[in-house]
Amino acid sequence: MEHKEHHFQGSETVRDIVIGMSDGLTVPFALTAGLSGAVQNNGIVITAGIAEIIAGSIAMGLGGYLAGKTAYDHYYAEEKREYDEVEIVPEKEKQEIQDILSEYGITEQVKKDFVNELAKDKDKWVKFMMKFELNLEEPNMNSARNSAITIALAYVLGGFIPMLSYFFTDTPSAGLKYSIVITLLALMLFGYFKNKAIGENPINGAIKTTIIGALAAGAAFAIARMVSHV
Repeated sequence: MEHKEHHFQGSETVRDIVIGMSDGLTVPFALTAGLSGAVQNNGIVITAGIAEIIAGSIAMGLGGYLAGKTAYDHYYAEEKREYDEVEIVPEKEKQEIQDILSEYGITEQVKKDFVNELAKDKDKWVKFMMKFELNLEEPNMNSARNSAITIALAYVLGGFIPMLSYFFTDTPSAGLKYSIVITLLALMLFGYFKNKAIGENPINGAIKTTIIGALAAGAAFAIARMVSHV
């Protein structure tokens, strides 16, 4: 029977969705909950919520882009340094390969044969050092842009969930009641499927994500109530 290995492939995309969605659900939720304890008009809550979603998605997307761009620049700066080193101090680099192979219990003769064979091709030599010495994977040139878009869209999607009820209720207090139910359910489902996608316990993910969102909203609501009575 043919053996097929199943490994998760979309780690970067899932990471970006998690970053955007988790903040999108919790930050606007906390903001609208806090405002609900301080104002009497749904229009104010909606306006502030939309403004926060726009600003938050731009900030989060920009942060994702800069992080991806930094990783991209770092990789190629290190690659250039490795090319210089295999040119200037090849024996030192060869010894580093042997040191890496020693960690796997490979015999001296096999290590020498491997090093001599690898050193015939500088591109493969550098690629080996990048991966096994520096633990760096070559980044996709579009990863920074894709990361920014994914995070921003996930933030917008998550951010509108806590606000939905304010469009269909008359007062912030009524909107908040429905918002709590909708958002906590969304947090629970998000945490569940997020952990399921990465192969971890989905129940734990649902519980942790829901607790974090509830604490954030509760803190914002309590602070807004205190400020409004000062």
